[in-house]
Amino acid sequence: MQKTFQAVVFGKAGCDKCQVLRRRLEAVLAEPEWADFEQAYFDVDTVEGLVEFCRMECLNPQRLPALVVRRLTPAEPVPVEVDPARVADPILGTARLYHLAGLQTDYGPAGRGVVTREMIRSALAMARAAAAP
Repeated sequence: MQKTFQAVVFGKAGCDKCQVLRRRLEAVLAEPEWADFEQAYFDVDTVEGLVEFCRMECLNPQRLPALVVRRLTPAEPVPVEVDPARVADPILGTARLYHLAGLQTDYGPAGRGVVTREMIRSALAMARAAAAP
C-alpha cells in the first residue's frame, strides 16, 4: 500500500521515553490498519531536528517526546479544528495538540509522562479523519 501519512516523533538522545514512544509507534504501524503510515524521527539536539521541530510551531520542548502526523503529499502537518475549551479528548487528554494531529507528552499528574498505544492510534485516526475529503 502506498504511504499517505508520516508519523513524526520528536525526541532527543538519552531520552528513555523517546525510545519507548518510537518502539510503540513502530508496533502500532506494523498493524495492517495503519499501512498508509510511515515513521520518521527527528532528534531536536541536531540542526535538522531542531529546524523540523520549530516548523511545527506548537511543540513544547519540555514535553518531549512528541508525535505529529503529516501528509507526505503535500509534505505538511495535518491540521485539525477543535476548540480545546469545549472538547475534552477522552484518550489523549492534555497530551493532545489542538491545531495539528498529534500529541506531546503530559508530565503532569494526569498523564504521568506515559504515551500509550491507544493514544498513538487516536492521534493517527485523528489525522486520517481530518485529512478526509
